[in-house]
Amino acid sequence: MEKIFFDSWDSVIRTLLIGVLAYVILVIQLRISGKRTLSKMNSFDFVVTVAFGSTLATVLLSKDVALLDGIIAFAILVVLQFCITWLSVRFTWVSNLVKAKPALLVYQGNFLQEIMTVERITKNEIMAALRKQGIGTIEDIGAVVLETEGSLSVIKQVDDIHSPVFENVSKPSSLN
Repeated sequence: MEKIFFDSWDSVIRTLLIGVLAYVILVIQLRISGKRTLSKMNSFDFVVTVAFGSTLATVLLSKDVALLDGIIAFAILVVLQFCITWLSVRFTWVSNLVKAKPALLVYQGNFLQEIMTVERITKNEIMAALRKQGIGTIEDIGAVVLETEGSLSVIKQVDDIHSPVFENVSKPSSLN
């Protein structure tokens, strides 16, 4: 119970030193790896971002993990993220494996309940997205799409559901 507020000066100095060094190394590795590594793109990117945070916390707080181990762990995450994104840009099957498909939730002012149920999105969540866009009635909406990273895109007017904008969007079979 005596180590609740203070362990030792060695522990404080280690945390300060490792914290600064690990942070600097992480920032350098992330800058080298490019913008995509921490982008809000999909659930795979989110998992990698959380793994970065978890690794940094472990390196900072665990005396059993050396700084070099943390640097190697950061590098592994960066390299794997780069490889997966590189492959997903070149191979559709890899992209489909790591990314969710966008889904059409509202079309021409009508809620598509079947897709909403599959995607676990409520009417209230869609209405909140409409309010954020300054839209007062559902009838004024051409489409609402649940994007791969979980955001809702509100499109005021849709002339053709077969336009390239909706090419990879999950739609009910009646609209295909």
